[in-house]
Amino acid sequence: MKKNIYLIGFMGTGKTTISRELSETTGMKETDLDQEIEKRRQMKIGEIFSSFGEGHFRELETALIKEYEKKQGYVVSCGGGAALREENVRNMKKGGQIVLLSASAKTVYERVRYGKNRPLLEGNMNVDYISGLMEQRRQAYESAADITVATDGRTPKEITEEIIKMVKL
Repeated sequence: MKKNIYLIGFMGTGKTTISRELSETTGMKETDLDQEIEKRRQMKIGEIFSSFGEGHFRELETALIKEYEKKQGYVVSCGGGAALREENVRNMKKGGQIVLLSASAKTVYERVRYGKNRPLLEGNMNVDYISGLMEQRRQAYESAADITVATDGRTPKEITEEIIKMVKL
């Protein structure tokens, strides 16, 4: 595959796990934007948020998406907020196809409740809060996506097989 696959969606929908599985299955290179930002800045996402603010983090994310738009053959796991910026969506569409991974708020809660690196959920780790935040983002996610794949109750292999069948790069 010459173009990229961009995985978007709310935190805990499986973007990092599925990007690894897609990479292993297809031979495409894999990158996780949040991990790449942490590596380059030598700081955790939460530290970037608290030291510099969410806006600064989003600028770092946008710059990285622009870099990957020019590359080929990558599965790119995007942070949960990446698709909220129209500029990011335009650059992702130039670089490949956007796959939205979806899950219920309850599934997301079960997957992230013990995680420590979720700055948007600090002090709000509950299904109702997650559901509200997901609803705020739903329209942006859906309008950005070329393909939507539900991840609730499915194995990474099943999800990956569905994505491979649906993606045309």
